[in-house]
Amino acid sequence: MVLYGLGSCDSCRKALKAIRAAGREVAFRDIRAEPLSAAERAEFVAAFGERIVNRASTTWRGLSQAQRAASPEALLAAHPTLMKRPVIRAGDRLHLGWTEEVRAALLA
Repeated sequence: MVLYGLGSCDSCRKALKAIRAAGREVAFRDIRAEPLSAAERAEFVAAFGERIVNRASTTWRGLSQAQRAASPEALLAAHPTLMKRPVIRAGDRLHLGWTEEVRAALLA
């Protein structure tokens, strides 16, 4: 299992702690230190569409209208911290966020 996120993100820290407490192995990948590849960005956009972009973030609020009009892949390439977090890869499935549904799927 791989958790993609930011070390400073509360949701990512909560997810890591809960997954490890459940006895599951999870690798953490800080997307600021190790940005997503073009293939990973394409995969995440294919899986989640526009939802992959965190429009409630400080980074988003700092973008101009022209910058906001870019594709999700281009936005994530230019601003990795715009990715909604966490994205969790469990086997061949991807999960977005740390919602009750995601917790049920991963911690069951």
